[in-house]
Amino acid sequence: MLHKVAGSLPALAQWPYLVVTVVTVSYALAAAARLVPMRDKQAPRYRRKLPAPIWYGGSLVLLIAAAGAIYLLPGTGLRVHTGPARKPAGPESTSAYRLGVFEPGEFASYRRVSNFAAMVGRRPDIVLSYSNWHTPFQAQFADTAYRNGATLLVQLAPIHVSISSIAAGSYDSKIRRYADSIRAFGRRVILSFAPEANGKWYAWGWTHTSPSTWVAAWRHMVTLFREQHAVNVRWAWTINANLPHTGPVRDWWPGKNYVDLIGIDGYYFRRSSTFNSVFGSTIHDVREFTRKPILLSEVGIGQVAGQAASMPGLFAGIKRNRLLGLVWFDMAQHSGLYHQDWRLEGNPAAIAAFRAGLRSLAAPSAAPGGRSPPRPG
Repeated sequence: MLHKVAGSLPALAQWPYLVVTVVTVSYALAAAARLVPMRDKQAPRYRRKLPAPIWYGGSLVLLIAAAGAIYLLPGTGLRVHTGPARKPAGPESTSAYRLGVFEPGEFASYRRVSNFAAMVGRRPDIVLSYSNWHTPFQAQFADTAYRNGATLLVQLAPIHVSISSIAAGSYDSKIRRYADSIRAFGRRVILSFAPEANGKWYAWGWTHTSPSTWVAAWRHMVTLFREQHAVNVRWAWTINANLPHTGPVRDWWPGKNYVDLIGIDGYYFRRSSTFNSVFGSTIHDVREFTRKPILLSEVGIGQVAGQAASMPGLFAGIKRNRLLGLVWFDMAQHSGLYHQDWRLEGNPAAIAAFRAGLRSLAAPSAAPGGRSPPRPG
């Protein structure tokens, strides 16, 4: 319960340090005043109870201790945290491959995720959520996911926020609070910032924001989280699968020291869609500059594309390319070819194919020298 309170009300947890600050400053001023000789203010017959060396030496020690305490408190050079940094912890799957899901309304009830788990015959290792820039970290939902065996993946979208302002430090206090909340939660969280930047449908993306500005903002975010010792965060650099209207993925690469894993979002829109046509070129491009593990961080096969028929190829591609796994976008959209009904519910053939695909990932590779995919850590 404590980490849930700290995650949702981080400011409340800091009030004892404010009291300590006031007290230490008061003692520091009093000690400094004692060091100044003021003979005219001493009363007649006044006799110091302690020898001068002890009195002044002790005052000096108090002054140094007070200064050190002030330096370690929030708002100064270093920051006090609510406890020692804990080793990142996350639920482990018996399979080397990760299964994730997004369910609309999951914040209101985790039953939607549980129903998906029952439908496909396996609990998700990852639960995807989308967060507005000004929304606090959802520690309670993250805890619910953890208790159900899943790690929370947050897509943090800076909607109506200037990327250049983030890079310049205008939102540092907000970022630090968010980092403190995740740190207080203590369990592993996968965090992605300003996703799909190689696409032009977001203000922070291609043709709207320069790649250098976006990269500067990403690096600034990661740096601030590290300064807050939020060591339980895994950074997922999320791009969209190559399309005719997307930019070069490499332009948006922050560098290997700022990324833990790669997320690729992609969908099967047509009957002709295959793993290679959707993800093949993107995986090839990414492998030109990094060997970081790749997760299909948002994937769906539309009803138009033929879910049951396309499902074996999706799972075979994951295994063949030694990816981490997939996060299924289990949501109904009804806005044309690019916003289809992606749900498995109500399609027994697709559900059976999905279950068979999960079993194929769990089976040992038949290829000589086949290896398990890299783990996200």
